Amino acid sequence: MRTPLEVWSYLRANIKKEWKTAFRTVFILGLLIHFPVIAGDYPNHDGLASMYFDQNMITSGRWFLMVACGFSSYFALPWVIGLVSLFFLGIGAAMLVEFLEIKSDPGIMLICGILVSFPALASTYAYIFTADGYMLALGLVFFAVMFTKKGTWGFILGGICLAFSMGIYQSYLAFAILLSMYGCLMILFSETSVRRKVKEILHYLYMGLIGVGLYYGILQILLKIQGKELDTYQGINGMTEGGGLSLAAKLQNIYHDFLAFTGNGYVLYNNMISFAAFLLLFVAAAILFVRLVVRKGYWKKWYFYPICLFALLVTPVAFNVILIISPEVTYHLLMRYQWCLLPILLLAFVLRYGFMQTELSGQFSPLHRRDPQQLKKPAVICNIVMQWVVLLCVIVLILHYGVTDNIAYFNLQKKYEKTYAYCLRLADRMEQTEGYYTGMPVAMIGVQNKENLPETDITGAVTGNMIGMTGDYLIYTDTNYQAFMKHFLGVTINLVSDEEMGRIYMTEEYQELNSFPQDGSMKVVDGVLYIKTE
Repeated sequence: MRTPLEVWSYLRANIKKEWKTAFRTVFILGLLIHFPVIAGDYPNHDGLASMYFDQNMITSGRWFLMVACGFSSYFALPWVIGLVSLFFLGIGAAMLVEFLEIKSDPGIMLICGILVSFPALASTYAYIFTADGYMLALGLVFFAVMFTKKGTWGFILGGICLAFSMGIYQSYLAFAILLSMYGCLMILFSETSVRRKVKEILHYLYMGLIGVGLYYGILQILLKIQGKELDTYQGINGMTEGGGLSLAAKLQNIYHDFLAFTGNGYVLYNNMISFAAFLLLFVAAAILFVRLVVRKGYWKKWYFYPICLFALLVTPVAFNVILIISPEVTYHLLMRYQWCLLPILLLAFVLRYGFMQTELSGQFSPLHRRDPQQLKKPAVICNIVMQWVVLLCVIVLILHYGVTDNIAYFNLQKKYEKTYAYCLRLADRMEQTEGYYTGMPVAMIGVQNKENLPETDITGAVTGNMIGMTGDYLIYTDTNYQAFMKHFLGVTINLVSDEEMGRIYMTEEYQELNSFPQDGSMKVVDGVLYIKTE
């Protein structure tokens, strides 16, 4: 057994420089970009009911979420959860760059910059009460593919990591599939024997089978122990049946969604500058791919074309694997985090096989020491230009994503402030209603009458796909009112049952009420406070 000092010395000696760079980039850049939501307290509609939540989500298939979120307690503590989540993501990022074999510091910082700035992470932070658990799940996926790649029997440990990741949040399975596909393509491009290539590719398949099988087995055991069944939410209870759709219908849905979100989702890009940056990055990777294929002579191999076709057909399915499990799922942006792999893998390919690998690794001599005649060669000039193009494109994307995140946080703060003001007016009107007393039964639907309220959302073009971040107010239902007024105003609302509300809704007394904030929007009837907001 080693002493703490010996363990510390061992870690310092064995933690790679690349891992440190990845962790520091994620942590520092993460704080700079996401500070508003981490340092603030701006819940979304789900967060109103999750000020304290034990995260027992086994009926949604998330049997390890309760443990994963336990590190920061079950209270919604944005600062603590934010730091813990960036810690998990930073460690995961170190494993990602290890898997991608990126050695240069600039390359690592660019990849980690995309990872930590992508808008899906901002959407995750809108649900801050689970952000630390979700980042642990993502980190476990990166460990899964890294273990599978590095060790002879690493696919076993990788499968275990994948199972626990899915036990926290199933959507990150797409990360595992896409990274495994990238790993398989890199194996095919390697100079090893066919037998070794097949063996290493099968390791990724074994990891996936072990992970999914172990996840499902543990889920069934825990459901039986707790005497529960899978919920109908997001179609999770039908994940083994696939929603009853045919394979053709599922594939059609998958390809349509992939093309629609990638082309018009306003996330990968939402203006001409970011679109041009993404397009140039794609073109650079495509040029490099063609050059690699020609130089290696892959275009002469009969199996090259079927492999490329297979990869093109399977990629949209890998991105949208959740639509195979639950075809009728409401696809939130935080479930689309895997789209960050589009620019990341394009950049990784360029860094690993292209013109930037030796330059950014520092293997070339400084510019002023080179042969001037060599610098005049068209190929050298082209390489230098392409290096600058790729570098600037990725920086533009990172800046674009960071600004998009902060626009979303800007609107989330405004939503909170407008909701606070609205509910404060509502509470004041309640207390002035004749016959009202604290704790009395309240009958309300909760839907707001937007005709009586000004349209103030100016971020819709940017945040339209960021569920939880867009819109004017946090409240949509009677329980939203109840939670917000309880936690932020200290006002008690005892809602009547849904059955009683259905009866009251059809009464003449309720129908004749005006809509809040107009006069005559509240009335006490038979000991119940009627409130009409719709």
